Amino acid sequence: MTGRPTTAVLPSPLRARLGLVAVLAALVVAGLAVLYAGHSRPGAVDSWIVPPTADSVRPPLRYAAETLDFLGEPAGSAMVVLAAVTGCLLLGRPRAGVLMVAGAGLAVGTATLLKHLVGRTIHGPDNLSYPSGHTAFFTALAFAAALLATDRLGLGVTAGTSLVLAAALVAGATMGWAQVALGAHYPTDVLGGWCTALAVTPATSWLVDRIADRLADAGPRARH
Repeated sequence: MTGRPTTAVLPSPLRARLGLVAVLAALVVAGLAVLYAGHSRPGAVDSWIVPPTADSVRPPLRYAAETLDFLGEPAGSAMVVLAAVTGCLLLGRPRAGVLMVAGAGLAVGTATLLKHLVGRTIHGPDNLSYPSGHTAFFTALAFAAALLATDRLGLGVTAGTSLVLAAALVAGATMGWAQVALGAHYPTDVLGGWCTALAVTPATSWLVDRIADRLADAGPRARH
């Protein structure tokens, strides 16, 4: 029982703050969904940030954008998740490995569901765009990795929350830049994907801890 705080993927001191972040992020996702439902053109914010084109970046930056985009595709994301899970197991943090898979999977699954519900498109009716699944995936993975680092480094509430949000911001901005640069998403799609991960991953972390704790309790009871 005393070992739980050190093995939890979502440290107890961070739950309230990250829970609030999740609620605010969910509100942003919902607000943007209502605002852009059924749209097939960039909004005013999108056009102000960057002109919507399918070829807005040139080599060598284009190569970087394409590499990042590949890491969000099924083959690339599978390799990234496999590497992340392997690292968690080597560090003796199986719960973190579960979160890498579940957090990224649920973030992408939620983004995919929202795409069909919102119906926003880019470059034709077959290209659903809101929110960005690539951005949600990369953000969720960075979020989980930062939670692991927070535990390993023994960070406090403020430092731990700052690290998690900073990692999520960097990851979301990096993948988001690639998606906008390649013309795959509008900037507001990227924001929606980022917030989707911020809303889903804390809840997934809490759920992983609850299930793992119950399984750990069930083991001793079953032996008596």
